[in-house]
Amino acid sequence: ICMIAHITAREMPTLHRYEKEKFFINAEGSKESVPSIHDPATRELSVVVPSYNEEDRLPLMMDEALDYLEKRQKRDPSFTYEVIVVDDGSKDQTTKVAMKYCKKYGSDKVRVLSLVKNRGKGGAVRMGVFSCRGEKILMADADGATKFADIEKVEEGLKNLQPWPNEMAISCGSRAHLEKDSVAKRSYFRTLLMYGFHFLVWFLCVKEIRDTQCGFKLLTRKAASRTFSILHIERWAFDVELLYIAQRLRIPIAEVAVNWTEIEGSKLVPFWSWLQMGRDLLFIRLRYMTGAWQLETRKCN
Repeated sequence: ICMIAHITAREMPTLHRYEKEKFFINAEGSKESVPSIHDPATRELSVVVPSYNEEDRLPLMMDEALDYLEKRQKRDPSFTYEVIVVDDGSKDQTTKVAMKYCKKYGSDKVRVLSLVKNRGKGGAVRMGVFSCRGEKILMADADGATKFADIEKVEEGLKNLQPWPNEMAISCGSRAHLEKDSVAKRSYFRTLLMYGFHFLVWFLCVKEIRDTQCGFKLLTRKAASRTFSILHIERWAFDVELLYIAQRLRIPIAEVAVNWTEIEGSKLVPFWSWLQMGRDLLFIRLRYMTGAWQLETRKCN
């Protein structure tokens, strides 16, 4: 298995950006070049929303997020933000729905990045991160399962990690405190899969974070640039590799309890997705262990 993992590994993740992905469409319908994560930050917060066929669930999340962000900016005029919706090759009207918010709030606050083809959630988040202007970067799922106001909790978690070594730190939203209630509502089979996955995460990759999969994570700009430049996994297990990389680089990580509600319409197929994630977890550990993957960074082009 070690030999297979080593031989089949790509040395570095594919960071190529198609020509169409080098631009976003502004509120006036014109093309504008996307900024780079390697440029100095010009906003306090960037919110990256990976979206695949989310025309139905996206509006609820965007309404809640933008309502919170606008009210916060009114309270504190120095607070600046942007929301980047990354359409991960959707087959529905996700881009069209997101563009309505761009036209309403302006392309300086809401930007839509449409990917040429589906890259997976991790790939979509990475492209959004590489295109952001924020000093802090929040990953937020398009389904709105986590209450957006809980950003204040993860911000507090990030603040408590100071001083940040090399300006790098990560604060993860967590649903671990809700595990007992969720088990009561799940079938025995899904509960078995959940505990099996948690064991593999703990045994192979990340031991100190109880909930690696919550899609509500806040990173400093330097931490996002460093970790996402190394990231190989582009599907469901990308969160685990992200935190594995962070631990290997000794980036401090906080885990903060957040409110969470299960929203219908999940893209996760219980058995096959968990099987794929299990394989990815094994390969993450073996490929870094054998040196097939290195903790080196490079720029997206």
